[in-house]
Amino acid sequence: MSHAALRERQGSVAARTALAADDRTSPELLTFLAADPAPEVRAAVAANAATPPQAGLLLAEDAETEVREALARRIGRLAPGLTAAAQDRLARMTGAILGRLVEDAAVAVRAALSDAVAGLPDAPRDLILRLARDTALPVAEPVLRLSPLLTEEDLLALVSAPPAAFTRRLVAARPRLTEPVTEALAGTTDAPAIAALLANPSAAIREATLDRLAAGSAGQDSWQAALVRRPRLPARAARALGEILAAHLLQALASRPDLPEGLAETLRPRIEAHLAESAASQGAAREAARSGDRAALSALLAAATGFGEGRVEAALALRSPRAIAALCWRAGWTAELAEEVQSALGVPRPRVLRANVEGSWTLSPAELQWQIELLEELPA
Repeated sequence: MSHAALRERQGSVAARTALAADDRTSPELLTFLAADPAPEVRAAVAANAATPPQAGLLLAEDAETEVREALARRIGRLAPGLTAAAQDRLARMTGAILGRLVEDAAVAVRAALSDAVAGLPDAPRDLILRLARDTALPVAEPVLRLSPLLTEEDLLALVSAPPAAFTRRLVAARPRLTEPVTEALAGTTDAPAIAALLANPSAAIREATLDRLAAGSAGQDSWQAALVRRPRLPARAARALGEILAAHLLQALASRPDLPEGLAETLRPRIEAHLAESAASQGAAREAARSGDRAALSALLAAATGFGEGRVEAALALRSPRAIAALCWRAGWTAELAEEVQSALGVPRPRVLRANVEGSWTLSPAELQWQIELLEELPA
């Protein structure tokens, strides 16, 4: 009987898809369905735990990305069984499929594989290292953030010779970084990576290193924002920050319970001056928002954030509620005023990021600061 006749006997695409997804379907029929003309049928075969490796080899070369994605997600879960030099023929075939998927030209396929193996404690180390060195962010990120198989030596090598611009930043965000790794990161000129390191509460950072980074944080808003929120801030670092800290972060520093004696009082005049400037700025912004004066709002945001009008205009052009809210937060304005500003700048009412019931921000300070860091990458 021809393939066309067999497909006709198996019914519609929906019926064949259901058959391909059923783990009771025979391996022979699944292998046949792996060549089905309908991509949704082949994707169902790829995702089926009962699909034999022979069919997997065929699907690894499928022309449709979503089919190879489905295969990558399933095969990734089989990776722990391949850590040893398996002699079993089926295990070798599964290993061959993994080898093809990690080389796949489609980022989505490699990312699906990375997601599947990132947290596994017994995945093949060579696979983890290959994914960690991928130059596509969606592929490398899960492994760099989560894989327990990356050793201190591996991380030091990635910091020393990062394969991509984002590599150090992702390493810096890993939980429980050891001092050798944090020292290596702090010794680079990679500002985003150092910001991520300082924002990592479980990273073991030497006191002298925190002191040095605090003293060198002038103009590095993301460093300062992370430093004032660290679980522990040495006295010398706190004093250094007190001299150079951006105005909108002064209150966060002054409210820390571990400040050296007298520092909070020293900061008080600057905080009061900032609050007075903020109140005046908010009054003008409220008036501009209610009158729909976009140009005035842009100028006020530029002045209050220190971003400059070019970068503020680039941010407003995104028409992103989160971006506008973050600008308002950076300016020292309230969450309730940010609602009015978003509406005045053309954000549709259903998308406006609203204040919570207490009139405060629904986004956390860390989320707002992350938005600011994204906006800092826009052209000035």
